[in-house]
Amino acid sequence: MNKHKFVQPFCMKFVVGILAFTFLSASATPLPLKNSNAPLSFTKAVKAAQKNDPWLTGNVHKQSAIESMNRAVNTLPDPKVSVTLANLPVNGFDFGQEGMTQAKVGISQMFPRGDTLAIKSQQLKIQSEAFPYQRKDRESKVAVTVGSLWLDAYRIQQSIVLIGKNRSLFEQLADVATASYSSALGKTRQQDIVRAQLELTYLDDRLDKLAQQKNHYEGMLSQWLATFSRGSNSGDETYSVTDYSLNNTLHNIVLSQELPQIALLTPDLATKESWLKPSELIAHFLSHPSVMAFENKIKATKTGIKLAQQKYKPEWGVTASYGYRTDDPMGRSRADLFSVGVTFDLPLFTENRQDQEVKSAISQTEAMKTEKLLLLRQLLGAYSSAKGRLLRLKDRQNLYTTQLLPQIHDQAEASLTAYTNDDGDFSEVVRSRIAVLNAEIDELTINVEEQKIRLELNYLFIGNLGMAAKPQKTNNVNLTSSRKKTVVWGEE
Repeated sequence: MNKHKFVQPFCMKFVVGILAFTFLSASATPLPLKNSNAPLSFTKAVKAAQKNDPWLTGNVHKQSAIESMNRAVNTLPDPKVSVTLANLPVNGFDFGQEGMTQAKVGISQMFPRGDTLAIKSQQLKIQSEAFPYQRKDRESKVAVTVGSLWLDAYRIQQSIVLIGKNRSLFEQLADVATASYSSALGKTRQQDIVRAQLELTYLDDRLDKLAQQKNHYEGMLSQWLATFSRGSNSGDETYSVTDYSLNNTLHNIVLSQELPQIALLTPDLATKESWLKPSELIAHFLSHPSVMAFENKIKATKTGIKLAQQKYKPEWGVTASYGYRTDDPMGRSRADLFSVGVTFDLPLFTENRQDQEVKSAISQTEAMKTEKLLLLRQLLGAYSSAKGRLLRLKDRQNLYTTQLLPQIHDQAEASLTAYTNDDGDFSEVVRSRIAVLNAEIDELTINVEEQKIRLELNYLFIGNLGMAAKPQKTNNVNLTSSRKKTVVWGEE
């Protein structure tokens, strides 16, 4: 009887030591990721996406097309040359029979209405100036999109690691429960063994779901990382796709283990409890690349009003011709003939044409102004949403760090100690460990969500960097050109 009393505490202490060692080892050492690829960091993903974005290349070609058209429209239309055999008599087709018969060469030149050419050139120039802003906006949007996808994939990856660490602990609990039930020591029941196996099955199901989500985000991320190249084979275009990695795979992407800490461009506007008035925020958003691009479109449509007003002016044309005549039938020389003239139209009936075209141009300008206002409203709403979510996340982070996580870990430790001392329930041990796992995953989700919101806020205030003030004509301007700009999407 004394021997039995000695064996039971010894076994329980041994079990506690095994569980503690397992838990500490699992917490200290992350599970290795089975992939030979180099880890894909947050910064590398964003840079690769911006570099391989075909939209930027297409936008450069569109700008080049507008600039070429700008030079073309500021040129007079080509003169027209006419060659005529005039007044040839049909009763003999003799070129010298009649004095009116002549071989006539003429040239005419048209001159567009008023300053139409200069205004068209100015309009296209203004339109071309919007493209660099569009590329800046696109680069920033790509950073937000790809950065958010990377962060979601990171959350899934680390959740799998956390569940993997806790699964080994649940396996130990199942083994302990089985050993305790087999030896009839303590209060372990058969339902405890079944519960332990059931929780392991639930963990496997969660791992399968996370693997499914991981495949989803890998697919979404790979479209930004893949590089397409075009070739020509026997007149047909061929396409080849390469990945960022060396083995050309678009799945099983291994991410780096560290969560990036994205610095805010405007920490005062994003983290302070005080809120600026909308009129004060508008001043920040007016320099946003997307707003600047709209401003250029508005200027171009305003120029369209001037262009429509030129149609009240006449269109001029100058013609000149030289008529050659042969000698008459008597051998006397005939004088050659030279003609010159001016043509122009008379825009007299303007009510149904010119007036309506001016009204149409004015309406188009007002419509563009309305779209700009809608864009500003969207930016204001996005800022309000992002800042509010960030402030609440900060509160949750503080709650998890200072209270919730310590309390959950204390509860798990207390329930395990009570069970090993034969004074607790196995189900409570399992519930407490599940609570710890869920809390750790929730904390990971909160930390990842914070970085995603920081990306959103940095996109809203990208104009504060002064990038939009100096538009570039090519797409080789990267957001990583300085450390100050790196914080838009990268680490501090």
